[in-house]
Parts: sequence; C-alpha cells; structure tokens
Amino acid sequence: MTSTSAQPFRGKRIVVTGGVGFLGRVLVDKLKARGADEILIPLQKDFDLTTEAAVVRMYDTMKPDVVFHLAAEVGGIGANMKNPGRYFYANMAMALHLIEHARQCNLGKFVQVGTICAYPKFTPVPFQESELWSGYPEETNAPYGIAKKAAMVMLDAYQRQYGLKSTYVLPVNLYGPGDNFNLDTSHVIPALVRKCVEAVNTKADHIECWGTGSASREFLYVDDAAEGLIRAAEVLDTPEPINLGTGMEITINNLVTLIAKLSGFTGEIRWNASKPDGQPRRCLNVERAAKLLGWRAQVGFEDGLKRTIEWYRGQHNA
Repeated sequence: MTSTSAQPFRGKRIVVTGGVGFLGRVLVDKLKARGADEILIPLQKDFDLTTEAAVVRMYDTMKPDVVFHLAAEVGGIGANMKNPGRYFYANMAMALHLIEHARQCNLGKFVQVGTICAYPKFTPVPFQESELWSGYPEETNAPYGIAKKAAMVMLDAYQRQYGLKSTYVLPVNLYGPGDNFNLDTSHVIPALVRKCVEAVNTKADHIECWGTGSASREFLYVDDAAEGLIRAAEVLDTPEPINLGTGMEITINNLVTLIAKLSGFTGEIRWNASKPDGQPRRCLNVERAAKLLGWRAQVGFEDGLKRTIEWYRGQHNA
C-alpha cells in the first residue's frame, strides 16, 4: 500500500467532476491537504459531460493525470420517479465518454463513484459487494443504479483489455454540512433537517414524512466518504467494488425521532403512507474497505447530525 504521507498527488494534474458539489468540495479540500496543487474542476456551464465533444475538450484542455468522477444526476425518491430516463442517460453518457477518452489519453488513474442504489432490492443485509449481481435494484432507483453499475463493468473491461488503472467505490447515503436541502431533490437527512428546523422556527405543530418509516438506511458523513475515495485512489489500480459506510443501520422512523430531538422539534410526526418507502433495508458490510484501504468511518452518527443541523441553522438564520 502507498503511504498517505508520501503525497502521491503532488505534481499531478487532478480533475474532479462534480468538484463544486456536496462531496466534491470536501474531496478537493482533502486533496489539497494531501499535497495536490493542481486541481481542475469542469463546471457544468462550460462542460456538458453527457456529450462526447465536451469530454474530449475537457481532456484536451485540462490534460489530467487522475480523474475523480463524482458528477451525477440524481435525487431522492420523488426526483428519481420523475426523471428515470434522464437519470439513466445522463449518468451512463458521462461514464461512457469519460472512461473511453481516459483510455485514449492514457490516463494514470480513473476513480469512479458508484451508488448503493445499484444493489438488488432484496439484498441480504448487510450488503456484501459479491451480492451486486444477485437481483434487480429497487424500482425507483434502478435506472440510476444500473447506469452506475455499468460504469464498473466498463472499467473492468478496460482494465483487462487496455490496462486502464481505476478504482470503484460505493458510498452509502451521504450527509453533512453543505448538503442539498431542496425538498424537491434532496435525500432523506437534509429533507428532515430542513423540515424540523423550519417547524421549530415557525412554531409548526407537525411535520409530514414520506412512507411508513419502516424502511432502514445507513448514512456516512461526507468527510469520511472523501477520505475513503482518496485512499482508494492511492492504493488500488483495479475496479473491484468497495463499500464505504459505517455498518450501522437505522429505521427512518428512528431517524426522524432523532433529528427532531437534536433540532428541538417537539410536534407531531405524520406519516404519508401513500408515498413510497424505497428500498426496504440498506446496511453495508464494510470489511473490504477496512482490509484493502485501511479505512473506517470516523465520525459518529449523532455527532455528524449535530454538525449538519448546526450548519443548516446557520445558513437558514443568516
């Protein structure tokens, strides 16, 4: 394994797609701390990476040694249900063009962020990487999840045929300061944080939550995810899937109760059972990451939630 103190990114030109996004901003800061001094971010307004022409132009102008591909089009359950075709196309097109032209440019390393949505709907818990092909994903996530999983297949094929070095990580649901708190497109934690904080501010007597609360999820603090990505880039050259998570499962019902408590909301929690729960359970086996990367999550869940609530409250009250 490569020692992190060796600063393997020093002197490398690093492109981070999605580098101004939630995970991307944290990753960029951590790369700089690792000695990376030339980090380039292709902004969507300048580079529509779903088109081959923009991808070619990105490689030609930025000339990267390493690409971290974080850019994605995705949302929560509601957004996934509204945009299945777009989410499949956009994510498949970006990976297709970025990986093909990485090969043509003899890129040093391609780092692909996958998704837990790629796992089958009824994956045995905790999810092990060997179960990725054991069934079809949960329906609302499937177009996005399958597009991301296809990128892993492509990287494996390109490694075997062309020798392209790459790594493929599957972070579980991320959360933390700087997340997307738009109720139309956000994931569950930022949506609940916003609902609870706004209910406290407006003295509302209730909040409404989707589904029944019976589904379970696992969550990973964004800083821990960025650290896992960097470790994978440092020590791996082949795209075997690696889960990044905590191994801790919580029901949505218990999650809502905890966020309400931490945010000071004492009103009623009303469940809208006409809305979908999504995948029934989600919890990862994270031993492969520990073994291959020497990585484990460091931020405790309640501590991470407190930091997230405080950050949103600071933005909301600014």
